[in-house]
Amino acid sequence: MTGPDPVSLWHRLADTSVLLDGFHALKHAVRFGAEVPVAVAVDRGAALALAEELAPDVRGTLDALLAQIPESAYASLVPRPHPTAVAALAVRPPRAANLRKLAHIPRTAPVVVLDHPRNLGNAGAVIRLAAGFGATGVVTTGTLDPWHPTVVRGGAGLHFATAVERLTVAELPPGPVFALDPEGDDIRGVKLPDDAVLAFGSERSGLSTELRAHADHLVALPMRPQVSSYNLATSVAMALYHWSLGGS
Repeated sequence: MTGPDPVSLWHRLADTSVLLDGFHALKHAVRFGAEVPVAVAVDRGAALALAEELAPDVRGTLDALLAQIPESAYASLVPRPHPTAVAALAVRPPRAANLRKLAHIPRTAPVVVLDHPRNLGNAGAVIRLAAGFGATGVVTTGTLDPWHPTVVRGGAGLHFATAVERLTVAELPPGPVFALDPEGDDIRGVKLPDDAVLAFGSERSGLSTELRAHADHLVALPMRPQVSSYNLATSVAMALYHWSLGGS
């Protein structure tokens, strides 16, 4: 990498950029078109060898991006060093562009809504699997920032593969709202349309009163009696898998 000193450039951009923590986050961000102004590695050769093995489609781009820096400098840039000792900064997609994607009708895949989530890692896991299913986007309500570095780490950089934003319930994208609730109809008997808005309550307290009132349908996942709940990401995966089957 030529040009400005990567550590100095990092310090100039860090406060306004998205931290890509680890090789896989950088790989996914590049693969899905992220703008990456600076990327660093403790062992550039090892990172490129990993790309050759696991992501040859982006090896050339990473070869042009990655700058090798000392381990002490790398450790000073990230809150928690990643085993791959790779990190980068990316430009967050414009909010207006994400909102257009979320609002566009007709949709070919649902929007996932996390209603007042609390756990940053769970939110990241949901974004990762939503990207894998090709969901239109992931929306959070409440105070959790879906672009928090811990969420991006949990999402393995796949925020750039889907539209991720924080909205109020009143601002949710158009489409029928199917909210997951133990009192709802068994999801196995419900067809989820491509333009569905799939809403999931928080890990601790379930759906908020506001979102429940906003829902068009309440649906429930099959669950053995006396089992309290599923992990949030597991619930989202089950619902998206049901949607992907295309029938009831």
